[in-house]
Amino acid sequence: MSRDDAEIPRGLRLTAAWSWRLLVLVAALAVLLWLVGRLRTVLIPLSIALLLSALLAPMMGFLRRRVRLPPSLAAFLVLITGLAAVAGVLTLVVTEFVDGFPALADKASDGVNQIQDWLTTGPLHLNGSQLDATFDAATNWLNDNRGTLTDSAVSTATATIEFFALLLLVLFVTFFFMRDGHRIWLFLTGVLPTPARDPIRRAGEAAWHTLVAYVRATVLVAFIDALGIGLLLVIIDVDFWFPLATMVFLAAFVPIIGATVSGAVAVLVALVDEGPISALVVLIGVIAVQQLEGHVLQPLIMGRAVSVHPLAVIVAISTGVVLAGIIGALVAVPLVAVLNTGIRHLVQNRNEPPPDSVIISAD
Repeated sequence: MSRDDAEIPRGLRLTAAWSWRLLVLVAALAVLLWLVGRLRTVLIPLSIALLLSALLAPMMGFLRRRVRLPPSLAAFLVLITGLAAVAGVLTLVVTEFVDGFPALADKASDGVNQIQDWLTTGPLHLNGSQLDATFDAATNWLNDNRGTLTDSAVSTATATIEFFALLLLVLFVTFFFMRDGHRIWLFLTGVLPTPARDPIRRAGEAAWHTLVAYVRATVLVAFIDALGIGLLLVIIDVDFWFPLATMVFLAAFVPIIGATVSGAVAVLVALVDEGPISALVVLIGVIAVQQLEGHVLQPLIMGRAVSVHPLAVIVAISTGVVLAGIIGALVAVPLVAVLNTGIRHLVQNRNEPPPDSVIISAD
């Protein structure tokens, strides 16, 4: 330590040392987030393909070990089976929606008329001129923003093309992840220094098992949520019960936020279709299913191996939305779970030298 450093108080030296190190970490994190934002077009398909590979891994393992199929044929059959299942469900959803939308639109129109009557005869006592002015303002806004809406439609068409390109890339990457995933991991870790190679490989394998367990448990929890809310909608005789149950199933892959949004949509559809009493019953059912999921299903099915603190879940989802929208929210939580397992595995299994191996020179 120099003479100038010796004259500086020790507390100030420690604060300065911590400060510049924290600034370096913040700068590295900022660069990493910037790279993720710039490369999200590539990283998003890779993340989705990784999730799909984890979801299809049990079927792939069954075909490889029990049926003795070659890797390429097994991956192809698993991928085709998954695509057929998704296409069948989407066909049922679209068909039911197209068949029932006219009736729902009529009921929605009646609901708007009832709201208008309530606004004029209820506690607000709005007069007809005020309501007409409100609807005229809405109509003028639509006319003034017609160009913006048209541009949005064009953007939607462009997004549709990009979606199909993204889908093809995801399927392509998923196929090779299922077929050559282990060899790809060995190749990537082979460029690391020799002392770090085996620990990183073992941590990656532990993280992969966590991802498989997370995806499998999430699918099971989502199915139970969709089954419970779907049965409730069937009992109340709400239209679009199957599309709503499908939406609940898909939204369950985004923890906390997905269940809230899908439940709110189910309540609104029940309100338009069957009235306030049915909507209240659906609301109670949605809350009951969410409580069952949060206090019973998640701890029981997920287990301690993939447990993530709720604060980490919210921060991860928010960061994913900022970086990549809905897809970012979808992959954020499993990414945090994988990193959590990998880092814990490295920390718990690090090799520290014994005290006797440390030699301190007397010079």
